[in-house]
Amino acid sequence: MQQNLRNFRDYYEILGVAKDASNEEIKKNYRRLARQYHPDLNPGNKAAEDKFKDIGEAYEVLSDATKRAQYDQIGRYWKQKGFASKTPRTKVWESQANGRSGTQNVDPSEFSDFESFINQVIGVGGRKETRNGTNTTSNNRDPFRSPRTKVEYTVPRSSRRDIEARLTLPLEKAYRGGLERIRLEDGRSLEVNMPEGMVTGQTIRLRNQGIGGGDLYLKITVKPHPIFTLEGSDIYCQVPITPTEAVLGGQVEAPTLDGLVKMMIPPGVRSGQRLRLSGKGYPSDGGKRGDQLVEIQIVTPKDISDEERQLYEKLRQIETFKPRANFVS
Repeated sequence: MQQNLRNFRDYYEILGVAKDASNEEIKKNYRRLARQYHPDLNPGNKAAEDKFKDIGEAYEVLSDATKRAQYDQIGRYWKQKGFASKTPRTKVWESQANGRSGTQNVDPSEFSDFESFINQVIGVGGRKETRNGTNTTSNNRDPFRSPRTKVEYTVPRSSRRDIEARLTLPLEKAYRGGLERIRLEDGRSLEVNMPEGMVTGQTIRLRNQGIGGGDLYLKITVKPHPIFTLEGSDIYCQVPITPTEAVLGGQVEAPTLDGLVKMMIPPGVRSGQRLRLSGKGYPSDGGKRGDQLVEIQIVTPKDISDEERQLYEKLRQIETFKPRANFVS
């Protein structure tokens, strides 16, 4: 019988944390190392790719309270010699066979190396062979549907966990929706078909993209826009016009989320007056769009040509409009 297991993996050492590290410290170090060794940042570097996989495996165990406790229990008995003979059989697995449930002892000496043993006890990695040829079960299938009659084991359902990620989008992208490629902190890259008309605080659920088959919830934040402001399903913006345009009225261009559109300015429009562009607002839950509210800002020029100055002087002499006529002297 083999008296020790090879290739013991010190997950704490892999993540560079102490054995009493908090969950926050584990998560912080994992993020830093995952970014450092991510394959996209180290193309063609096999060592970095292997390191990235080790980091992910270590985090999968240490970030889960149940798996970490089981791993710590095993680690207390680890020695280079005599591990199998001094380690008690680990009783962790729930089994179901012929309608009965119970627990099963796992003997370390049954396995050829530590990796196979930890895969069986904690449920990390894929299908492995034990020393006597018995297959342990992968996380990717339901063992109780197997046609074989022997008792097999599955990772406890408690390992399934929903996670949340924050996604910040520009207003134009939130308005249009469509395909968006996002990169998660665990290194995964997902292409998501986003809905149109997203707003800050909205949550989008991605099934089976969490941990252990859980769901991923994307919490949306829409960046402030330099021109547009959302007011419910309406969009607000300001449009500057010249004094001449304000007096005479006419057609001017106004920005919308669909691009520039032409709008009519009535003669004698006031600064601060709001005009409405029907159906040019933001999509609502029912798919109907709100309106765009355009606030007029009359802007006077700071620098004018000599010809313009002469015309303004002449206008001042002949104009009949007296805005201060009601002032009492």
